[in-house]
Amino acid sequence: MSLISSRAKMKKSIIIGSIVIALGLLIALGPQFLFKVCEHGEDGYPHCHWSAQAEIGLGLLIAALGACMIVFTDSKINLGLLISTFLASIIALAVPNFLVGGCGMMTMKCRKVAFPALTVESVVLLIFSAIIVTIYIIQKPPVEEKK
Repeated sequence: MSLISSRAKMKKSIIIGSIVIALGLLIALGPQFLFKVCEHGEDGYPHCHWSAQAEIGLGLLIAALGACMIVFTDSKINLGLLISTFLASIIALAVPNFLVGGCGMMTMKCRKVAFPALTVESVVLLIFSAIIVTIYIIQKPPVEEKK
């Protein structure tokens, strides 16, 4: 493999991994700091609090997958990491919308701000990872000859 090809592959891994890390951290930290969910009430924590807690774990997992994409530059490993990112983004999309949910009233802060933001972030990551997976599959690496 030539030096130029190796550098291009590393640069591509860094760019893709950085985008995945940024979106993962936004999914993890967004409901905590940027677009907060509803506050603790007299009856305890609302459903949206638990959705935000689940998104912390999913977002950090996605960020860790992005970090692995930077560390490992092999295309087959990165393909596996991107497929994992795609599947994790489906779960990140499902948590606030289907799996855990949020407050019942559509006028609540979680329904007006936090969940739409999480939905947009998850869909962007879903589309991004699907496009990159498709590109990786179409661009099959040349078969190396055994010596």
